Amino acid sequence: MSDAENSRFVIRDRNWHPKAFTPDYKTSVARSPRQALVSIPQSVSETSGPDFSHLKMGQHDNDLLLNFNNGGLPIGERIIVSGRVMDQYGKPVPHTLVEMWQANAGGRYRHKNDRYLAPLDPNFGGVGRALTDSEGYYYFRTVKPGPYPWRNGPNDWRPAHIHFSVSGPSISTRLITQLYFEGDPMIPMCPIVKSIANPDAIQTLIARLDMSNAIPMDSLAYRFDIVLRGQRKTHFENR
Repeated sequence: MSDAENSRFVIRDRNWHPKAFTPDYKTSVARSPRQALVSIPQSVSETSGPDFSHLKMGQHDNDLLLNFNNGGLPIGERIIVSGRVMDQYGKPVPHTLVEMWQANAGGRYRHKNDRYLAPLDPNFGGVGRALTDSEGYYYFRTVKPGPYPWRNGPNDWRPAHIHFSVSGPSISTRLITQLYFEGDPMIPMCPIVKSIANPDAIQTLIARLDMSNAIPMDSLAYRFDIVLRGQRKTHFENR
C-alpha cells in the first residue's frame, strides 16, 4: 500500500469503544465526564516525539520470569506473549515502547493497595517493557495471571488479563488496553468487557493460542496484535 493510501482520511468510529458512562462498571460513574469534551491543539513535540529507538533497555526488561528474580523462578504457567503493533492499514509501528503489567499466578498485583488474600510471589514483579523491532514486533515472557475478585458487584471477578500501554508513533498517541486469553469462560461475565457493545471489538482484545511460537516442554505462546490508527488522525469538529 502506498504512502498516499496510508494517509487517506478515515473517520473515527465512536461506537467501537465503550461509552464513558456505563453504570454496571461502577468506577465509570465517578470517572466519566459530565460536560462536553473540549479539543486542545497539540504541539509539535506531542505529535512527533519522543524517539523511543534510543531508549536504553535492560537485559531482562521483557522477561518477567527473570526481571524480579530473588533466587528462584515465579510460580505459575509459563507463557510467551508476542505480536505486532501496526496501524489500521497493516503498516508496522517500529521502535515504539510497549509496556505491560499484570497480577501474579494467584491473581494479586505487587501494589500496596491490592489487599486480595492471594500471596505475593517473591520472584515476580509483574511489570515489563519492550521496544518493537523494525517490523513492529514485540515479545514478552511471563506467567499466566490468575483471575481475582473485585468490589464492583456481590461476586464480580476479573478474567485473567494483562494490561498493555503502547506509545505508538508519539507520546500523544499512547493507548492503554487489556489482553484476555482465548477460551476463558469468564470473559463474557466481566462488567468491563460487557461495556463493549460490539462483539467484534471484544475479539480484538483476546490473545490467541500460538503453538508455532511455543517452546516445547517449557512455555505455551499467545499472539496479540495491536492495531492503532493510521498516519492521519481524525480532525476535531471545531477546527
